[in-house]
Amino acid sequence: MTLSRRGLLAVGGAVGALATTASVTGTAVAGGHGGGRPGVRTGFDRLAADGYRLLSGEKVGVVTNPTGITSDVRHIVDVMHPDDRVNLTAVFGPEHGFRGTAQAGGSEGRYDDPATGLPVYDTYLKNGQPLADIFTASGVDTVVFDIQDVGARFYTYIWTLYDCMEAAALAGKRFVVLDRPNPMTGRAALGPVLDPAFASFVGRREISQAHGMTVAELALLFNAEFLAERPVELEIVKMSGWRREDFFDASGLPWVPPSPNMPTPETAVVYSGTCLFEGTLLSEGRGTTRPFELLGAEGIDHRWADAANALELPGVAFREAYFAPTFSKFAGKTVGGVQVHVQDRVAFDPVRTGIGLLVTAKKTWSDFGWRPDNAIDRLSGSTRVRTMIDAGADTDEVVGAWSGELAAFRAKRRRYLQYR
Repeated sequence: MTLSRRGLLAVGGAVGALATTASVTGTAVAGGHGGGRPGVRTGFDRLAADGYRLLSGEKVGVVTNPTGITSDVRHIVDVMHPDDRVNLTAVFGPEHGFRGTAQAGGSEGRYDDPATGLPVYDTYLKNGQPLADIFTASGVDTVVFDIQDVGARFYTYIWTLYDCMEAAALAGKRFVVLDRPNPMTGRAALGPVLDPAFASFVGRREISQAHGMTVAELALLFNAEFLAERPVELEIVKMSGWRREDFFDASGLPWVPPSPNMPTPETAVVYSGTCLFEGTLLSEGRGTTRPFELLGAEGIDHRWADAANALELPGVAFREAYFAPTFSKFAGKTVGGVQVHVQDRVAFDPVRTGIGLLVTAKKTWSDFGWRPDNAIDRLSGSTRVRTMIDAGADTDEVVGAWSGELAAFRAKRRRYLQYR
């Protein structure tokens, strides 16, 4: 494979490659950690510190949302727009919108941004040639992606990344990914791998439920494994100062909710497991101040928390809880359930925990059921979780059922990891 250098960046007095183009699959870029655990510098921080040389002479469009910020909480679009060193000409908004005004399942549409005057194009639920046509109509030469992910397969921003990479290839545009931390660490991939028969916008391709990767690492994997027949001209700008075992609070970066129901980094730690409750008749805590940590329904009492605690799942305890969601399931009604309390983040396994909670909810609540549209199959990636739990399987049996496919994905994933 032939690689071409685009720019160099001095970090702590040492010069390293800022980004590398991979004409076929995408390849690692240099960067990394100095001594003394400095704060994390995001891909954008490093791009800006290098004077945007990677984007020199090109019309640039940015796929971003409110999480695309600097360490001093300025939005990257507001920073780049007045800077003569970069020619920013368009913005592309995902689900919830560029400025974040829309709830789940919504976007902001096409408009001109009042703060900058830049045209904002809507990417939500667009892919393939229609999205390629948007990139073409925008007149940009390079599409830049900078959005904070939370580490779960069903969080839609990584599929916005995938769709935009595919569309940029169709439109003949270069694609640059600016990296940010995975808030639940990059230690391990967990959970079932998607069956392609269940592909949707909450899971386009065959990755595990908790992927344990950054968006730049995912971009490399997508380009090599899933877009190999028509790869995009891909470049990534790595972070410096981030390590795979780091939770978000180790980064020193400010947290901006990536979506309205992801208020804290703690939400992200549990989300890849408890989001499975979106596929049930229980509330997943939307409409509360602790979404995905509070779970419940009418008629549930202390028996669920008792049964969940009896599983002795690592790093977590469950409290009997009562709450009244302000919207979504059971809006305005007081329901019973559990609050998930993570006590040891390192030992905690969010996917096993989510399965254990499903198993015990079914055993202790007589009205337990799945959503009629079988959304649980799309979230978990196959019919297996639903059918095994319905058949009376316990937590270990369900989790053990995907061990082979997970091992295969972990082996594949290792080829694209960029950080220690």
